[in-house]
Amino acid sequence: MDAEELRRLQSPLKTKYKEEPDTAMVTLKAQARLADGISCRVETGKALVTAGLHPATGGNGMAVCSGDMLLEALAACAGVTLNAVATAIGVELKDAVVRAEGDLDFRGTLGVSKEAPVGFSGIRLFFDLDTTADPEKVSKLVELTERYCVVLQSLKNSPAMTVSSSVSK
Repeated sequence: MDAEELRRLQSPLKTKYKEEPDTAMVTLKAQARLADGISCRVETGKALVTAGLHPATGGNGMAVCSGDMLLEALAACAGVTLNAVATAIGVELKDAVVRAEGDLDFRGTLGVSKEAPVGFSGIRLFFDLDTTADPEKVSKLVELTERYCVVLQSLKNSPAMTVSSSVSK
């Protein structure tokens, strides 16, 4: 896909969203159902994934860890955004690898220490780019990728969150 094709694809959407802002609001959904052992099944839209305990919490390593999935979602979103932005601003990428890594202190999630946080204490995102673009263009590419990456922005600017439950009898 080139920049013109991307503009042609997105232009009607941008116009619609400017004229009818409510049509730009979409609710994305995910669902997990309990499965064998201490695991759950998640439909990704393209495959069925079994999520379970990380080995550091007693898992056997056969199921994916939700923390890994969060980092994978970040890397995927940043990669797609990077590719779209590069296309839009005319930066040729011969190759690119997007890496996400995060630090977890499993004492928190296992209730071993109230001082240890539950969740990531730090997340880092890396872009390894193979391009002949000048440093200024590369800097702009990364800046715009960060600005428009949904998962990255959601992690940086925590959205309002609610938790509820229902009981079936």
